[in-house]
Amino acid sequence: MYSAIVRRILDARVYDVSHETPLHRANFMSAKLGCNIFLKREDLQPIYSFKCRGAYNRLTKINDIQQKLGVIAASAGNHAQGVAYGAQKLGIPATIVMPTTTPDIKIRSVRARGAEVVLYGDNFDDALEYSQKMKESRGLTFLHPFDDLDVIAGQGTVAVELLRQLKEPLDAVFIPVGGGGLASGMAAYIKFVRPEVLVIGVEPEDAACLRKAISCGKPAILSNVGSFADGVAVKQIGQYPFEILKDACDKVITVSTDEICAAVKDVFEDVRSVNEPAGALSVAGLKKYIEQLNDGENVLHRNTRNFAAILSGANVNFDRIWHIAERAVIGDRREALFAVTIPEKKGSFLAFCNEIGSRNITEFNYRYADSKEAHIFVGINTSPDKKDRKSIIDNFSKAGFPVVDITDDEVAKSHLRHMVGGRSVSAGEELTFRFEFPEKPGALLRFLNCIGDQWNISAFHYRNHGAAYGRVMVALQAPSSERKKLKSFLDEIGYVYYDETDNVAVDIFLRH
Repeated sequence: MYSAIVRRILDARVYDVSHETPLHRANFMSAKLGCNIFLKREDLQPIYSFKCRGAYNRLTKINDIQQKLGVIAASAGNHAQGVAYGAQKLGIPATIVMPTTTPDIKIRSVRARGAEVVLYGDNFDDALEYSQKMKESRGLTFLHPFDDLDVIAGQGTVAVELLRQLKEPLDAVFIPVGGGGLASGMAAYIKFVRPEVLVIGVEPEDAACLRKAISCGKPAILSNVGSFADGVAVKQIGQYPFEILKDACDKVITVSTDEICAAVKDVFEDVRSVNEPAGALSVAGLKKYIEQLNDGENVLHRNTRNFAAILSGANVNFDRIWHIAERAVIGDRREALFAVTIPEKKGSFLAFCNEIGSRNITEFNYRYADSKEAHIFVGINTSPDKKDRKSIIDNFSKAGFPVVDITDDEVAKSHLRHMVGGRSVSAGEELTFRFEFPEKPGALLRFLNCIGDQWNISAFHYRNHGAAYGRVMVALQAPSSERKKLKSFLDEIGYVYYDETDNVAVDIFLRH
């Protein structure tokens, strides 16, 4: 059933712009996880991503008239660079529509390769829609980033190289999934040549379009897509990729933002390359899979020894690295965050510190609450063993200190750790929300204008993580009776938001 796409893969023309990337044994990771881990280094391509393979193969298939008129693509990053690079090699005029939120480094990279850049919209979907209008008005040929058989075939050449390079028996291959071009091309070839090898797709928890499609039996649109791993932030998997992956993909693993950050760190320690979040996605899935094996939860392969993961790209913005590093320790379960309540009396603080003992404290925020009690936001180094976190909680509880584990609380990690002490006696009733909005010049002002003055803002926290989307937490002075009305208002604004009014960490640290 895979023979047709395999023929396309074997005939794919990719090596005019790409090269055979090395397969690197990850010695540190292999020792830590107790198996042999191999990393396919697509982050070493000329555009620091595998995308040049599929884009160039598609470009070679268009006729002379189409080449003369030129091509158009919509992309926020790697596909844009792949099309621009390939078109420059072939002398084809290229236009790339990119969201206005695209980081400047990516815009400069595309322009440096001779392509015309048109900035439009706040996200990929806006750019895609506009590219279709330009395609019609200019008579251009559209190059889809993943839902195209020639693009899929070009990406499939990664699997050809991998199976040829690895001499040991291979148990499983972990492949990042966005629109599905790379995963479907590789899966088709692997299942045709080595059907016993497990093909495992890896997606972010907040952008799992393949998992959604498999559960629905067809490609389905996600209502919201997380923006952290922007290289795979796709609302709907491609039709062609789905037709292949529904049979060729053995398992889909989803991973959290923190787990992705930990994988970026693991990759750096082994190969000294900082991969973008989507680039290290497969490694995060591999680590989670092995953890499930060790816990006895995974019955697919109990005695697997050789795993391969695809490092798909290293186009990371420099100002995002600090955020990745901050979250990596939590993703690797080497830090836990707690909200601890202690009596406001002499000796309590010392008693609290004694319970921590010789453990390393990574963060400590304290604020006087009232004459009876105080709340402490504390980060503590832990071992990866899940039992270690539980033992800390048990020790605090036995000592009479109420404790809440907030390690997995997004509001606590992104906002509250920087806001401890923000209580106000006079704030009154508050409704609290977390927002994501497109990050571009003037974005914060536009956001505040949208919120308007119907409700007074009583707490506000904003951090720019160097990503395409800004993150804000807002408390609005409003009684709970207005909660439904306020949410209807926010729905009309159109920003992605989450109601955090009932969040326990918010209650502990911000609410009087």
